[in-house]
Amino acid sequence: MPFCSGQPAMCEKSLVSKDLIDKWRKLDSFIDRLASIIEEDDEIKALLEMSNINAVKRLGYNDHGPVHARIVAAASLEILNLLLEKNIELTTLKHGTTKSLEEVKLILVVASYLHDIGNSIHREYHEALGSLLARDLADRIILRVYPDIGPRRFYIRQEILSAIFSTEMNTKPLTLEASIVKLADGLDMSEGRARLPYKLGKMDMHSLSALNVKRVKVTCDDVTPVVIEIYLGDMAGFFQVEEVLLPKLENSKLKGMVRIDIYSIEGRKVAAIT
Repeated sequence: MPFCSGQPAMCEKSLVSKDLIDKWRKLDSFIDRLASIIEEDDEIKALLEMSNINAVKRLGYNDHGPVHARIVAAASLEILNLLLEKNIELTTLKHGTTKSLEEVKLILVVASYLHDIGNSIHREYHEALGSLLARDLADRIILRVYPDIGPRRFYIRQEILSAIFSTEMNTKPLTLEASIVKLADGLDMSEGRARLPYKLGKMDMHSLSALNVKRVKVTCDDVTPVVIEIYLGDMAGFFQVEEVLLPKLENSKLKGMVRIDIYSIEGRKVAAIT
């Protein structure tokens, strides 16, 4: 069932954007408090800003900073809620590394916010670097949220680190939760925010395709738990789908639970990929 009271009707269409996290913060007091703890942490703020300094200013890539982090966190929550609507079992609850849905939400939100902080060191191997950097940060956040949790915090921490590490394109996630974060990372692709890094100001297939992804929405239908709607200004934008979303789904535990519907900017459906 939906994880918070006041949840919108099943299968509404949610636009993936920088404002989506505000919806979840209003609907769920736990998420609101958790997001505040993360966003007010001086070290996390510095690492996200440093990630953008390296990615954007030094390498000329697109955004990998705090705005992207918020978008991924919100998209992760959207996907989680749709899976819960279909009563799909979550890996960490099944294996006992979490004891409540609230702890699952903590894993998703923290991993989403921190998944790109490895860029603060270097773009190369940033997923592995990020999972190491996030160790103390995750511990600090967990103890702020659950001061009396005791040694169980280490299990939750390791699930967060696993999800961060699994955002690497070719790494197979070990949990459904890590798969959610991996897919959510790829959904931040509209209007040049593509997750396939491209050089800003350089006109090639990467930049051309990124600029042709106009909107991304998350929804569902009676059969498919998660439906991703992608609206393209030109079919060049399909390059992003082929190079980002499909590989992320192919080796994840979400395979078979997600359909990608491709639309023209006018709303004409041109393809469906399962």
